[in-house]
Amino acid sequence: QVQLVESGGGSVQAGSSVRLSCAVSGLTFTTHVMGWFRQAPGQEREFVAAISRSGRTPYYSDSVKGRFTTSRDNAEDTVYLQMNSLKPEDTAVYYCAARWGVDLPTTVKEYAYWGQGTQVTVSS
Repeated sequence: QVQLVESGGGSVQAGSSVRLSCAVSGLTFTTHVMGWFRQAPGQEREFVAAISRSGRTPYYSDSVKGRFTTSRDNAEDTVYLQMNSLKPEDTAVYYCAARWGVDLPTTVKEYAYWGQGTQVTVSS
């Protein structure tokens, strides 16, 4: 059974930093690209970041580039999202997702496995 479990969310002030973790089990971690998405109330789920199987190639949406960093620990089957300089518009439920293969897709439908999400709330 594939499981992706996010942790690390919470309520913070604008300008703060938060680090999300996503622990993966039930699949071969090193054969899967990992992605991060977020969904704010009343909005569609949107792409945030993705990282290649080796961890050497990250990719970010324009809205978070320069503020967020994704990384992975292939020895621990865990992917991370370091979020700095948080803004109120970053408030959302954050999800990690996994996709077998090489490409770094940015759409929801291209990821097969999903976590349950973790809430991040940024107040001004």
